[in-house]
Amino acid sequence: MFFASDNTGPVPPQIMAALARANEGHAMAYGNDGYMSDLRTRIREVFEAPEAAVHLVATGTAANALALATLSDPWQAVFCTPVAHVYEDECNAPEFFSGGARLVPVGEGDRMAPDALRAAMAARPAGVVHSAQPGPVTLTQVTEKGTVYGLDEIRALTGVAQEFGQPTHLDGARFANALVALGCTPAEMTWKAGIDAVSFGGTKNGCLGVEAVIFFDPAHAWQFELRRKRAGHLFSKHRYLSAQMLGYLEDDLWLDLAKTANARAARLAEGLRAVEGVTLLHDVDANMMFATAPRAVHRRLKAAGAAYYLDGDVEGPDDEVLSCRLVCDWSITEEDVDRFLEIAAG
Repeated sequence: MFFASDNTGPVPPQIMAALARANEGHAMAYGNDGYMSDLRTRIREVFEAPEAAVHLVATGTAANALALATLSDPWQAVFCTPVAHVYEDECNAPEFFSGGARLVPVGEGDRMAPDALRAAMAARPAGVVHSAQPGPVTLTQVTEKGTVYGLDEIRALTGVAQEFGQPTHLDGARFANALVALGCTPAEMTWKAGIDAVSFGGTKNGCLGVEAVIFFDPAHAWQFELRRKRAGHLFSKHRYLSAQMLGYLEDDLWLDLAKTANARAARLAEGLRAVEGVTLLHDVDANMMFATAPRAVHRRLKAAGAAYYLDGDVEGPDDEVLSCRLVCDWSITEEDVDRFLEIAAG
């Protein structure tokens, strides 16, 4: 019953097998291996973007920070939500790697509204030397509260960014989960909706540790390569990143993993709605949810070995309500979900 994070799950055997195959013999270093060449072709096919620049790093923070640094200037503001991973959880990495671009939160929740974005960008008019200049917009899909932007919502936000002549980046740490939730294509959720660059996540959906940064305008490719090397994120034995991502994409494994994780989350959410005292705080669009429950429920679950993030301590009044986060990865079984629900119900 491990619902702490989709970062904590195992690696599917297909990806381990791809790594084992890549471990045979020698291959050129620094991304000059045949695996990377094949992967670049495959990602361009998946995204219907034959000219896209494709780069790999090992962490989501590196993907987001280096992508935003490539899209921004040091004197610009980068617009995000106040709960965005880049704002709350990356230790100022975007500001560091950009040389000083400032993250500016827009709105109050996990989903940005076009009017709020327009007002925030207009509040920093271009050409005023005393103010940070308007810069890129970054969106998170799936959001940090487990919800998903619809395609029309993405188009509306990228449209605002374009009004100010700025690009939009998509933090797709849970890209596959959002994609299967929407039932659309990767192209429809990215460049066809106005996205200029995407951090295409693999780690949270089963990979050992690999993220792809995709620029739909290849003019950004060389600058990103220089930034990646300068930042210490260019792997010498790069084939082990390439092979992971190839195994991830082969036979649509990435979509199957996300479908499983989302299905388990839907089963968990449905069951929790029937447990007395439990309230789901947001829509459960993909594989992550936030809920509140009386401390007595949490105490039973923790005593039975359930792992998840709890805001508070299990010691205290039984009826005090505490919030928590629950995340399903591809390896969670229906039996895990049902056992968790049985204990929660008491």
